[in-house]
Amino acid sequence: MGLSAATDELSRMFPGIVQRDVPLHAVSRWRIGGSADLVVSPRSTEELARLRAWLLDHGVPSVVIGATSNLLFADEGLRAVAIKIGQNLSALEIQGNRISAAAGAWVPGLARRAMMASLTGIEHTCGIPGTLGGLVCMNGGSQRKGIGTHVRSVTSVDAAGNLVQRDQAACGFAYRTSTYQSGSEIIASVELELAESVDKNAQRREMLEIMRGRRAKFPQKLPNCGSVFVSNPAMYAQYGPPGKVIEDQGLKGHSIGGAYVAPEHANFIINDGSATAGDVLSLIALVKGTVASATGYSMAVEARYVTASGLIQEI
Repeated sequence: MGLSAATDELSRMFPGIVQRDVPLHAVSRWRIGGSADLVVSPRSTEELARLRAWLLDHGVPSVVIGATSNLLFADEGLRAVAIKIGQNLSALEIQGNRISAAAGAWVPGLARRAMMASLTGIEHTCGIPGTLGGLVCMNGGSQRKGIGTHVRSVTSVDAAGNLVQRDQAACGFAYRTSTYQSGSEIIASVELELAESVDKNAQRREMLEIMRGRRAKFPQKLPNCGSVFVSNPAMYAQYGPPGKVIEDQGLKGHSIGGAYVAPEHANFIINDGSATAGDVLSLIALVKGTVASATGYSMAVEARYVTASGLIQEI
C-alpha cells in the first residue's frame, strides 16, 4: 500500500492522532530535517500494537521517534510513518517504591515525581531532556549511571503488534546500551523499583545542583541533541571523557556549514540555524577521524541518523 492510501486509512482508524506533512525541523531538538509525510501518536499500548500490526500487514514502512533527543533527520524528510511516543503515551502511577510509567513520560518530570514521593535512585536523570522509552533503550543517565539499574520490567511491542515483557536481566543493560537497540521492538511501558529517600530535602538539593551544573557546563539555548559521543571507559581512563579529548585536539568551535562544536562543551554539536543533516554528519566524521588518529580510539556516536526511507542508522 502506498503512503497516501495508508494516510487515509490510518486517519479513519485512529482519529485525532494522525498528522500529515509535519516539518521535522520544528520538532527535532537539532532543528534539522525535511517534512514527515505522516506522524501517528498512539494514546495507549493497545493503539500502538494495533498500529504496528496494521503497518506490517500492509507493508508500510515506519520509524519510532520520541523526544528526538538522539535523532538526526534527513534533509529530504521522511517517507515512512513516524510513530511518535510522547505526551499521548505518558501516564505514570506510583505505588509504594515502584513507578509504572508509559514510554512517553518526560524524564525530568519523572525524576521530580519520584523525589516528591520520597523515592530515590533516578536523581541523575533530572536534567535529561527525553522520554522514558528512549532513556531505557539507551540505558541513559548522567554521572556515569544508567536508568537500567532501577528497571524492574519493560513491556514492548514487536513489529507484528505482539506485547513482549522482559525483566531487568533480559533487557541486556550495559553502559549506554540495551537489548532494545538491536531489535525492532518499541518500548511501551516501564516499571521502576526505587529506594525510599531518607532526606527529601537533600535529594531536592542534589537535583538542583545537577541542574545548575548542566546549565553552567552545557549549551542551553541553541539547537543540539545533547552529548554526541559515548564515553568509552578505556579511553576515559587513558585520555578522559569525549569532551576533553575533542577539546585536546583543538576542535572546540570548529564548524562545517552551519554545524559547529560547542565552545562550552566539545561533546555537543550546535546548529547555528542554518545547519543541514549533511553538515552534522560531516562534522561528526571529522571529529571521529581526528580523535581516532590521535588516540587510537574510535568514538561511538549516541545520535542516530534517520534516512528518508525511515531506516535508523548508526553514525
